Amino acid sequence: MRWHTADFDALSWHDVHVHGFRMVENGDGTAELQLDIDFILERIHDGNGGIRFRIAQAMLQFHEVFGLRFALDYVACSAGMSAFAIGGITRVPLREVEDDAGEREDTGPWRWRIDVNWPEGFLEFEATGFSQWLVGEILKLDGQSLRPADRM
Repeated sequence: MRWHTADFDALSWHDVHVHGFRMVENGDGTAELQLDIDFILERIHDGNGGIRFRIAQAMLQFHEVFGLRFALDYVACSAGMSAFAIGGITRVPLREVEDDAGEREDTGPWRWRIDVNWPEGFLEFEATGFSQWLVGEILKLDGQSLRPADRM
């Protein structure tokens, strides 16, 4: 499975855990920002108040990233080191253009914000878009993240 910038409104990253963070320089002052995540494909309610999750390891890559601000505070909550969890991802266009009918189009680039709900923190940056693809098997689990043995 693979998703791109055009799929943004159909996707949710709430409670998705981030295990890895990598920047790959493009050579022009921008970079590809790669996040190794446990992507929640589906929340399955059992009808008795319980919930299970369909999860797979995935790579979320933002393209031509510039102006990165990144803050995580494990000290304030006295947390041990673990994967951080995304609260949500938002974007705001840096420019808008009009189509032939005079309607405004949101074509990017965007100012992106990834709010982190555990521990406290955020990532903010400019990027032209993103790609996301699965790199692991889809598993049905009781928790919202993969076990270390299930990650590549």
